[in-house]
Amino acid sequence: MRATTVTDPADPRLADYRDLTDVALRNHVEQPLGLFIAEGELVLRRALRAGYRARSILVDAKRVDQFGDLDAGDVPLYAASAEVMQALTGFHVHRGVLAALHRRPTRPVGELLAAARRIAVLEGLNNYTNLGAIFRSAAALGLDAVLLSPTCTDPLYRRTVRVSMGEVFAVPFARLDPWPDGLGLVRDAGFTLLGMTPASDATPIQSLSPGQRVRPAILVGAEGPGLSDDALKACDVRVSIPMSGGVDSLNVATASAIAFWELAREDQRSGQSEIR
Repeated sequence: MRATTVTDPADPRLADYRDLTDVALRNHVEQPLGLFIAEGELVLRRALRAGYRARSILVDAKRVDQFGDLDAGDVPLYAASAEVMQALTGFHVHRGVLAALHRRPTRPVGELLAAARRIAVLEGLNNYTNLGAIFRSAAALGLDAVLLSPTCTDPLYRRTVRVSMGEVFAVPFARLDPWPDGLGLVRDAGFTLLGMTPASDATPIQSLSPGQRVRPAILVGAEGPGLSDDALKACDVRVSIPMSGGVDSLNVATASAIAFWELAREDQRSGQSEIR
């Protein structure tokens, strides 16, 4: 790919990258335009391998030579100094690579459920770091899909994509709406709804019966409030991770990873877990 050098942060060709630290603005702009921003070479390459089409790519001028082999199709590659990139985006782009990519339509919820054995269902996750970490764990530990309540934040927001190390592209996701009534669709598809809670009377997750592990849907709520009462009432089983030392709970991303591992461990023992 041949790069075009840009020296003015106000250049209209770079409009997709303007004010990336303004969360409200980016949420207002990106989804209606059908685009998202990937940060870092690894994340960009994973997005392209997953079939996302690039709209443009912006790199630090010192790193242009790293992208001679990049197969992104006939899209513009812009090169700018670190100073221009910082003035444009509002932060120091220390990874030196940004790309604007086209979103893809999400698959229907029913289609995801029909093809899945284990899924995560997230309610109210609005912390980009936690959401990205959950997607990374879901990809690593054999979950087949992630369903999000309408109040969850955008899985393709730049920070979420970066924290997931691009694994958000490996796990299909969709919005489950209406909420929580849509959980009935999950149950009707043959899943057992497992609601994560620190409640002392919940079933320790390692004590689930074989039948409850066949097609689990693990429900996780936001850091702090956890699952809503309505979501917990819709669950078949409330499950917990036993604590010691007087600790009452774990970070939601950590708790999710432990739950994912527990639900997948039989496959891991038999060597059946899928490598994405």
